[in-house]
Amino acid sequence: MSQKPRILVLSSPASSADGLPFGPPDCEVVRVASPGEGQALLRSGGIDGLYIDAHDTVMWERICQLFQSDRLLDSLGEGVSLVDLQLHIGWANRTFQNWCTGPVVGRSFYEALGSPQILGPDYSPFHTALAEGRTVTTRLHCSEPNRYLDLLVTPVAPPGGKPTHLIGLTRDVTPLVQQQQKLDALHQAGLELAALDSDQLAHMCVEERIELLKANIRRFTHDLLHYDLVEVRLLDRQTNKLEPLLDEGMTTEAAGRELYARADGNGVTGFVAATGKSYVCTDTSTDPLYIEGAAGARSSLTLPLLYQDAVIGTFNVESPRVNAFGDDDLQFAEIFSREIANALHTLELLTAEKRSTASQSIEAIRREVALPVDDILAAATAVLDRYIGHDPEMGEKLRHILAGARAIKQSIQRVGETLAPAGASACPDGAAHPKLKGLRVLVADSDERVRRSAHGLLGSFGCIVETARDGREAQTMARLGSYDAILVDIRLPDMTGHEAYGKFRQSQPKARIILMTAFGYDPSHAIVKCRQEGLRFVLYKPFRVDQLLDALESPDLPATTNNTPAPESVKT
Repeated sequence: MSQKPRILVLSSPASSADGLPFGPPDCEVVRVASPGEGQALLRSGGIDGLYIDAHDTVMWERICQLFQSDRLLDSLGEGVSLVDLQLHIGWANRTFQNWCTGPVVGRSFYEALGSPQILGPDYSPFHTALAEGRTVTTRLHCSEPNRYLDLLVTPVAPPGGKPTHLIGLTRDVTPLVQQQQKLDALHQAGLELAALDSDQLAHMCVEERIELLKANIRRFTHDLLHYDLVEVRLLDRQTNKLEPLLDEGMTTEAAGRELYARADGNGVTGFVAATGKSYVCTDTSTDPLYIEGAAGARSSLTLPLLYQDAVIGTFNVESPRVNAFGDDDLQFAEIFSREIANALHTLELLTAEKRSTASQSIEAIRREVALPVDDILAAATAVLDRYIGHDPEMGEKLRHILAGARAIKQSIQRVGETLAPAGASACPDGAAHPKLKGLRVLVADSDERVRRSAHGLLGSFGCIVETARDGREAQTMARLGSYDAILVDIRLPDMTGHEAYGKFRQSQPKARIILMTAFGYDPSHAIVKCRQEGLRFVLYKPFRVDQLLDALESPDLPATTNNTPAPESVKT
């Protein structure tokens, strides 16, 4: 005997099925009072027919609301999917379906998305959401096409019951991820622009170093920024002339053109060098400043190369398309131009002929000795920390080592002042900033360039600088030493900025603590937490010289009568 057909009846509680044109002997009636339940039964299969009373206004109103909800969900930019306990999709809106190949209903959630890689932080979001009864967040990477998705999984359960389904809310974050990847790549490129060890530098003349830098600029400009028409010029401060360093794709006339750092008559490049401002030429045919660089160029992007707030050159790229450069292009090019300026300074391309032989020698010695001596200080301090209270004789020997290492730096500074040419000073800016003379500064940063720059910059003002590569080194040096100011990167490899700030306040309560961060990046909210505990000074890399000097020289806030912290005066 054949099985009776199953008829799904949608009716509100106030309605009845007595008016059906068929009776129980002819079919099996399955009655539900919710359109959602009926939808789930229809999708599960085994239903042969559907009946809705035309006079049941309550049910028709609820069905219309369901259809309206479907339309709203389909219009969302985020992907929405309803998943059962076996992770099979029961329903998905149009956005989610567009990310998948073929029909999605009945397929595994991950299979429908092409088996993406789960990047975390949770690697089993559906199981975690079911086990803990909460919303779980993770990130997925779909390789074909290259797409990054943020996934929020929320369990759905009836009142007082166990979850029966899960809702997956999926958001496409590919542009954000790719932007961060590009920023990271630019930072790495900056590290590699002039990456040479001491042995390589010793066997390279100035011309060879210049050629290496030019080759790296060409490579990274093409590989990271995807620009093929490039020109870099360096500013000669004595003549105010912009000397060509490299050009790719420029006409012969443009490459040999004499340009000066003047706002008028020297094209966009001269204007940018004179003002220190970036300039976007959206249409070369209508821009009065533009002078032809690359043949057929229709737009250009020109930026100043800045080192310590001073223009040292220009970086120019051009395109055959009108209005080819947007805000993202400007942002990335500005970051890259800062890296070029740092690399130029590192290789001493701009200062080789502007200092006396004696000044150059002393500066070179100080630069090469600074970080190795810091390593000695950090190592000796760490050993001393272990011997204190256990072996007084060994502790005394280690203190002599520390004193000797610090004396090396001070001796180099004194020799530099002695050998400086008449009318010059080893600390040219020291007279304008007398408070910095002899100021003891500890710099904690994992980036060697930052530590090296701290020696060069602060040392030129007469500061006594010591550096540490991580929080542990810095904390040990702070416990056993004395400092007037401590500069701390919030992304140390072994502790957060908030942890470092709290420990330095304990070990060096009289020192001025300054937090540093790159591009305002602070995922752990260390700066906010530290400000609540009294932090006054924050520097955002790459910071300007005046901001650093202001943070070091700003007077201390007076104590209040009720022992509460004085109002904040955060320097950025």
